[in-house]
Amino acid sequence: MKKEKLILVTNDDGITSPGIRTLIEAVETLGKVVVVAPDSPQSGKGHAITLGFPLRLNQVDIFGDIEAWTCSGTPVDCVKLARDKILERAPDICVSGINHGANHSINIIYSGTMSAAMEAAIEGIPSVGFSYLNYDYEADMTTCGEVAHTVTKKMLSTELPKHTLFNVNIPDVDAKDYKGIRITRQANAKWVEEFDERRDPHGKKYYWLTGEFKNQDTGNDTDVWALENGYTSLVPVQFDLTDYRLMKKLEADWRF
Repeated sequence: MKKEKLILVTNDDGITSPGIRTLIEAVETLGKVVVVAPDSPQSGKGHAITLGFPLRLNQVDIFGDIEAWTCSGTPVDCVKLARDKILERAPDICVSGINHGANHSINIIYSGTMSAAMEAAIEGIPSVGFSYLNYDYEADMTTCGEVAHTVTKKMLSTELPKHTLFNVNIPDVDAKDYKGIRITRQANAKWVEEFDERRDPHGKKYYWLTGEFKNQDTGNDTDVWALENGYTSLVPVQFDLTDYRLMKKLEADWRF
């Protein structure tokens, strides 16, 4: 008898986020879904893990028949605890999101959404993070759900390397202007940041991070280009950060 697919759902916006509900609804027909998500928003946590403090898991009944747990830690903590304490076996796939706000280009480094998916991929579980270029919690996520269903179904029906990791970003466009999914690369783009200095009511200084997104990449095969032109971008991601070209050059040129 064929075993039912086991799908781990997580995110970084917290278990009450509209995005995670959309994601659950998008994949629940594809297998057995188990949700383990932060009990509060954890955006920008990157690959942080909790050390020196206890972690707590609580089972919650907010998605009908779907088994769901809240975790007091980071998105990466959620995946680690799910694998070690909740799931009876390794899931067939981990899906993370749907994040409010894009995680294209360099944003992947800071993203809790993508770090949760990356943690699962490190553990040998094919994984994907979904993000939507819209910060409004009241946004219509119909297209996002369709993309999540399509990509997850494709992943489950394909024999993928066990460390497979995809970064999927969905544009904020009207349905009539949406053009579909493109496989892309990560753009060479970054935030040019500064800290706005302010004073509190007691006259003490505090700082608020601000910045402007700058795209230095003119290619038409990038995630940023895709989003700007009405496409969903799908970037295959690796977590081996070795620069192999520079490694070969150093081996040839440097002597120790």
